[in-house]
Amino acid sequence: MNVFSEIRGAVLAALDGMMQDGDLPAGLTLDAVAVEPPRDAAHGDMATNAAMVLAKPAGSPPRAIAEALAARLSDDPRIAEVQVAGPGFLNLSLSRDVWTGIVAHILSDPDFGRSDMGQGARVNVEFVSTNPTGPLHVGHVRGAVFGDALASLLDFAGWDVTREYYINDGGAQVDVLARSVYLRYLQAFGRDVDFPEGTYPGDYLVEVGQALKDKVGDIWLDRDEDVWLAELRQFATDAMMDLIRADLAALGVTMDRFFSEKSLYGSGRIEDALEALDEKGLIYRGTLEPPKGKLPEDWEPREQTLFRSTAHGDDVDRPVRKSDGGWTYFAPDIAYHYDKIERGFDQLIDVFGADHGGYVKRMKAAVSALSDGAVPLDVKLCQLVRLYKNGEPFKMSKRAGNFVTLRDVVDEVGPDVTRFTMLTRKNDAPLDFDFAKAVEQSKDNPVFYVQYAHARIRSVMRKVGDLQPATPALDDPAELAVARKLAEWPRLVEIAARTHEPHRIAFYLYDLASEFHTLWNRGNEDHGLRFVQEGDTEATAAKIGLPLAVSVVIAAGLRILGVTPAEEMR
Repeated sequence: MNVFSEIRGAVLAALDGMMQDGDLPAGLTLDAVAVEPPRDAAHGDMATNAAMVLAKPAGSPPRAIAEALAARLSDDPRIAEVQVAGPGFLNLSLSRDVWTGIVAHILSDPDFGRSDMGQGARVNVEFVSTNPTGPLHVGHVRGAVFGDALASLLDFAGWDVTREYYINDGGAQVDVLARSVYLRYLQAFGRDVDFPEGTYPGDYLVEVGQALKDKVGDIWLDRDEDVWLAELRQFATDAMMDLIRADLAALGVTMDRFFSEKSLYGSGRIEDALEALDEKGLIYRGTLEPPKGKLPEDWEPREQTLFRSTAHGDDVDRPVRKSDGGWTYFAPDIAYHYDKIERGFDQLIDVFGADHGGYVKRMKAAVSALSDGAVPLDVKLCQLVRLYKNGEPFKMSKRAGNFVTLRDVVDEVGPDVTRFTMLTRKNDAPLDFDFAKAVEQSKDNPVFYVQYAHARIRSVMRKVGDLQPATPALDDPAELAVARKLAEWPRLVEIAARTHEPHRIAFYLYDLASEFHTLWNRGNEDHGLRFVQEGDTEATAAKIGLPLAVSVVIAAGLRILGVTPAEEMR
């Protein structure tokens, strides 16, 4: 039940009737007609821009269209009042039966708000995808939470979602990891070692070095790296991926698929992807222009194999094969996305860190070229997270040697607080994570405020036991305000899914909790607004439907965010 969609349908039907009766020109396009909550609640329950967007194509004053439309809508029993405002906006007030009907519907439909907007289209959400060289750090937390919540949101809105992690195990950094593990392997035998600059000195490799000793014994002691490097690369990568999977599990993230970059090399898939581009005339030999600004001292023009990415919206063409014949880092990424397209996904979403901003256009160009524009790619960049405690920069244990780990953050405040807090800002805005505020029990802490609303409702339901809710009693403006906010949930889900913005769910839950707490506090002054009417079972049954409906929506929203709804607060 989406009351905004239903009322928009009534508006469109009225406009069709106006066209049929000659009050409007026939054939007007109505796609831009919207029905939305008004900016000011005093203006009614909904507002439509119909007259404003149709005035020019209809060649008629917007107020004249609005007045004619108002006359038709006033016959709809769901609409209690229609007002023409300003130059031609229409403000609609709905009947009380609509709001009681919404509450009753929520109680009968625990999936209230779930949408079929995605129509089962297959979407691949790739996120985290860090180098397998150590535990996840605080910067990865935000991308992991955002990607997982976005995947859940799209699933809730009707898409067939695959969560995917691209293991960047094809580059030189894995050789560095293997050498770093070898040093810890030597330490496991009591050797004194120094970690050269560029290696990974974190303590997390101590256990890996010991595990290697347990596996191979002393057969690699004092041996050249050409003996052990290849095997140790795989051993170290597997160990790091076990660590990363455990980190993700601590945050409540489970991937559907892990895809190895290394698996592309020697498989012919890189060559296949570039051949597909070559067949479209998009691969050529050429020399790139020097970089803008100050010219690097080591720069010299070299002929390379280039992808004509400018043909698909990029700023410059991109090298895919170096002058020495080796692949550039972009080539396997093209092949990886070609693999996704070949797997039949209808839409691709990549969640990258803020440092990948320069990568967006080239990747979009590659996907556009490979799919002939049929598969859209949306790249979402997650900005940095700054850690604070009581407003001061906060430094943690740094077990990793040079960064704060995901596990440090989760151990400090728990996965639920971590996840919700990471979604209190839009992904492309910097986020300040204050550990003290994240666990503070106040209205200023959205995590607590939303969870407290759910916990309060569960306490009410424990008090009433098996009592079943009756037809809701919505007599007070505060009760109606809660019902109006509940009615926005299906619309909000579709907007958040369409824009790929799961933070909208967190914002909505805070607003809903605020309306609920306002009603709760009103009950302290007006006993008639209390949900439990002592000694009056019938009145209580009429009151408990509204908070129960709120709990249904809050629980659904929190689950999209990957947060467990609180049964009680301690």
